[in-house]
Amino acid sequence: MANPNFGTFNHPGTIADQASFDIGLRTHMVRVYNYMAGGLALSGVVAFGLFSSAELASLFFQVQAGRVVGLNMLGWIAIFAPLGLLMLTSFRAAQMSVTAVQAVYWAVTALMGVSLSLLLFRYTGASVARTFFVTAAAFGALSLYGYTTKHDLTAVGKFLFMGVIGLILASLVNMIWPSGTMSFVISAAGVLIFSGLIAYDTQKIRQQYTQAWGSEMAEKVAIFGALSLYINFVNLFQFLMMFLGQRR
Repeated sequence: MANPNFGTFNHPGTIADQASFDIGLRTHMVRVYNYMAGGLALSGVVAFGLFSSAELASLFFQVQAGRVVGLNMLGWIAIFAPLGLLMLTSFRAAQMSVTAVQAVYWAVTALMGVSLSLLLFRYTGASVARTFFVTAAAFGALSLYGYTTKHDLTAVGKFLFMGVIGLILASLVNMIWPSGTMSFVISAAGVLIFSGLIAYDTQKIRQQYTQAWGSEMAEKVAIFGALSLYINFVNLFQFLMMFLGQRR
């Protein structure tokens, strides 16, 4: 599918239309980033709450001497539930109301907090905070590039999507036959792949707004865009933790 642009899709007919479109695009991107920031904040609150409360943590994890040694049934459900919600949403996105899409978004980000709490049990708080700020800085630069670049990143996005599939398969193999070298390669590949996806998805969000401009789909597009960036941010953060994190 060709890249939508002002010359072929929803071209503003007057200078006033162009100005209205530009203002709408900026508002749309701010809405996307606000949703994403809210999701990260919710995940952080859930993660910190589980780490701080032994009673809450015991609902999801088997904890011994401040260390997670296993997952309870509820823990496994919480970890895999976001994937199920994302798959369900991908099939029913067109039929879902804005309220339903919002509910899925907040549910996914809250459940992701359960997975992220494992990082707090595994790594020191200082290294988690430091890596988070490194991730945030990298995200800002990459997203800005994706927003401003004139290059079409569609081909790059397809390549990166194949990379994600390869990353999942390699991770499964490494779980069965653990290897320190393989873990390093997977982590390095993960950083590169999700860095690229941040730029690609930012450009894609801008293009999707071009298609949704003036329609009722704009709010749903903003939520799905925020979800894409949220997932990229969290994955980049987790892979960087493998390089920058200091174990307890």
